Amino acid sequence: MVSSARLTLREIQPTDLSNIHGLLSLPETDFYNALGIPESIEESRGYMDRWIHHQNENPRSIYAFTISDKDTGEFIGLTGLTLGKPKYRKAEIWYKIHFDHWGNGYATEVCKRLIDFGFIEIGLHRLEAGCAIENKASVRVLEKSGMTLEGINKQLLPHQGGWLDCYMYAIISNDSISHTGVKME
Repeated sequence: MVSSARLTLREIQPTDLSNIHGLLSLPETDFYNALGIPESIEESRGYMDRWIHHQNENPRSIYAFTISDKDTGEFIGLTGLTLGKPKYRKAEIWYKIHFDHWGNGYATEVCKRLIDFGFIEIGLHRLEAGCAIENKASVRVLEKSGMTLEGINKQLLPHQGGWLDCYMYAIISNDSISHTGVKME
């Protein structure tokens, strides 16, 4: 379990299926997501089972967490890190927040905590994140989290019958003072 000031990030468990399916089924949270809305709860179970399977890998290639309110336990969303080849010590940050909780700073808090988790607890060197250029909320989240815009990937994200350009953000460990106050090396 990983926590921040207001949130608990817990590795996904089979009992999370209802919350995961509910979140993945929302058009609002799917709008800039290439995953697509699941056709059934069984499709959502497939994603969940894959995330749970990776918990037993050594070395790990995926960390996937539920996000919940630390005080109430209310489900807020999903987040995680998808790691690249171990030699490169890098990962991509991803998050999906239920629209009932947008505008509360949760995505930024989660992103900052994952940056610390990646650098301090896993020993990564580089963290990346991408978002559609039109996704102004995620642009703000990544910038407020200390990530730097590195460029644009043209027509990367399939979207409503077309393609969207995506900003690519990154942060490296030796350019970062962690959000817990630890200087990264």
